[in-house]
This record gives sequence, structure tokens and C-alpha cells, in this order.
Amino acid sequence: MRLWAEEQGTLWALKTVDGLPPAQPAQVETAFREVGQADFSRLAAAMNLPSPEPIAQRLQGNRRCFALWAAGEIVTYGWVTLGREVVGELERTFHLPDDEAYVWDCATIPAWRGRGCYSHLLSRIIYRLGEEAVPCIWIGASRQNRPSIRGFANAGFEPVLDLIYRRLLRLTWMRLEPAPAAAPGLTAAAFRILQDEHERRLGSLLIGVK
Repeated sequence: MRLWAEEQGTLWALKTVDGLPPAQPAQVETAFREVGQADFSRLAAAMNLPSPEPIAQRLQGNRRCFALWAAGEIVTYGWVTLGREVVGELERTFHLPDDEAYVWDCATIPAWRGRGCYSHLLSRIIYRLGEEAVPCIWIGASRQNRPSIRGFANAGFEPVLDLIYRRLLRLTWMRLEPAPAAAPGLTAAAFRILQDEHERRLGSLLIGVK
């Protein structure tokens, strides 16, 4: 474990039970589908992995991966977890209900960036999960990750809260600031999702010793 850690980000959400946002098209022709075993090698290449083995290991749990394809290759991809998921950047588990989804580890191949592929991928994921009656979808990013933030907003996600996480040795500290327009129910849910077992809540702070 490093001596210290710091991360600043925003957690976003979309409640499918309130209706789905307008679909976002890409600027190029692509095909959307869930990644299957036959696609592991191409996904490994897109993720710059030395072998497909890590992908097979990920998919043994409650995780799925969706991708856009063009010219026979994956041009953008995103992982989806139903229920709990470990988030390394924040050194904690997100405690989602079993029927809610967290979207993570998304990327677009450099040659295909700037063509609306990421917004289109998120839009297709939203519609797929909506068809499967997933009531709420969560996603997050560092505040410096402007391309991801644009993709979230284009796809219809809304910011729920900003966070600042810091750890020094074993002492952890997280400050949560609800977004002005966030629904109170989503804000309360975000606090429950983010609070780890070792932490106590003091107003807008989560404090603990790992």
C-alpha cells in the first residue's frame, strides 16, 4: 500500500424508471453488442492486455462488457457490474443494490476518438439495461477527465455528487458535496454506495482507519 492517496471525482447516475434519455448516435457506422468468449482476443487487443486471461477472469463474476465494433474491430468498450464492485481509484467497494448497475473501465481506441463513439456506447448500454429493468445506472470519473464527463452528459447521466478522497497511511477521509440539482433520493443512495465498512459518516464527511 502506498503511504498516501488522493482522488477527486464526480459520481453520476441515471434512473431508467424515470424514462430513458434520447438515444445518442455516433458519427460513424458501428455495431453494438455484448462481448462474448469469441471476442476475448479482440477485447484484449483493444485494452492493450498481453492475453485474454484477465478478461475471462473478470467475466466469472457479476460483470459484463459491451462494445462498439467497426471494420471488424472493437473501437470502444465499457464494463458493467450489477451490485457490488471494487473501485481501485477510491480504495473501496461500491455497495450497490444487486439490481443496480455500475459502468466502469471504458475507453475508445485513439484512432476512433472524436466521433461520438463513447456517447453512443453509453447510450446503447443505458437502453440495454433499461430493457432488462435495471432501475438505476451509476458511473464516475475524475474531474480532470473531460472527455468522459462530456460522454456522461451526452448520454443522459446527471451529476449526483462531487467527492474528494484522501488517505494518509491508514487514515481515510472523504468529503462529499451533493450536486445542486441532484434528487435527494439519489444523494442519499450515493452516500450509502460510497461509505466503506471501516468508515463513519460525520455530516458530509466519511472518516475511518483501514
